[in-house]
Amino acid sequence: MAEESRLRSQDEDSRIDWGIIFSVMMLGLIGLASIYVAAVHDSSSVNVTKQVISQVMWFVIGTAIAVIVMQFDSEQLWRVAPIAYWFGIFLLAAVLVLYSRSLFASTGAKSWFAVGSLTLQPSEVMKPAFILMLGRVVTMHNTEHPTHTMASDWQLIGKLIAYMVPVAILLKLQNDFGTMLVFFAILGGVILVSGISWRLLAPTFAIVAAIAGTALYLVISQSGRHILEAIGFKQYQFARIDTWLNPSTDTSNNAYQVWQSMKAIGSGQITGRGFNVSHVTVPVRESDMIFSVIGENFGFIGCAVVILLYFLLIYQMIRVTFDTKNEFYAYISTGVIMMILFHVFENIGMSIGLLPMTGIPLPFISQGGSALIANMAGIGLMMSMRYHYKSYMFSRNDRFE
Repeated sequence: MAEESRLRSQDEDSRIDWGIIFSVMMLGLIGLASIYVAAVHDSSSVNVTKQVISQVMWFVIGTAIAVIVMQFDSEQLWRVAPIAYWFGIFLLAAVLVLYSRSLFASTGAKSWFAVGSLTLQPSEVMKPAFILMLGRVVTMHNTEHPTHTMASDWQLIGKLIAYMVPVAILLKLQNDFGTMLVFFAILGGVILVSGISWRLLAPTFAIVAAIAGTALYLVISQSGRHILEAIGFKQYQFARIDTWLNPSTDTSNNAYQVWQSMKAIGSGQITGRGFNVSHVTVPVRESDMIFSVIGENFGFIGCAVVILLYFLLIYQMIRVTFDTKNEFYAYISTGVIMMILFHVFENIGMSIGLLPMTGIPLPFISQGGSALIANMAGIGLMMSMRYHYKSYMFSRNDRFE
């Protein structure tokens, strides 16, 4: 009996991916330390203990959500996917009516519910739901069309875009362009691994590149900005582009935040100024600009360690995807990886002046409950793969109903 219990315990441990847990835990600890530094130095009115404890509580809630999600196997996730997607669409629509007026006044975005001091960003809830839905759509399509043709590939792209359009429209109505980019990154990643022929992907990406080039021309030319204003773009969005292109020309106004972030990171040099040392003031550094705290306190070495931890996390995710050999899971993991990668790339990029400001948080490090819960739900999806390991593909006939 004791031997049976021991073997069961070993089997349970082998089904848990401790590499992913280690990476997330280390990033979370770095985040707590950075939030503490930001809270101590930003304002005397900030309750430092409350701010740190609040982040710890969100981590506890996020961990509980990850554990719950991990209990769902692929068949259960398949059935949950459409429910989660349409629930997310409902929340994205509801926030347009029930948005926080105070946050709208300060940010210009109708993106948050607010109950007292608690806020919830429904777009963060939508991210894992969107990933699940795309995974279901691609898997079902590939089951119905085991041989890819140009016609079937166009059908698949059409199906994926059909699920993207409601999300994009609702986020546009919320004035949340940064979050919309995350969803496009997820969509692009899933399309890349869906089996669509490169004969179709190559011209598609060429068109996307042409659109991106046209968009860049529109935002940097005066005549182009008139066109964008006519379709709903706001002045603060143009200001972010100007800040990105020329951060040194307006260091006391629109470019102040990114300029201060660059100064803080640069002042850390190789080894940093030391923990809890802050000589450069950076607005909103507890969330959007948390990387500036890491750079100033721990220097290039500290920043490199953070990037290495993200690399390790992504590597573990890719490894478990190949180990489980499950088509539906493969698309889910692609979505989760693209979500985290885009957040890391964009947040660090804007902190060092390489990319425009978007308000995208740094996963597991930035302060904020909604984003942390979405990322932990993504981790739960990844953990589910190992926990419900199956080394075989579902049969073509009875894979899902």
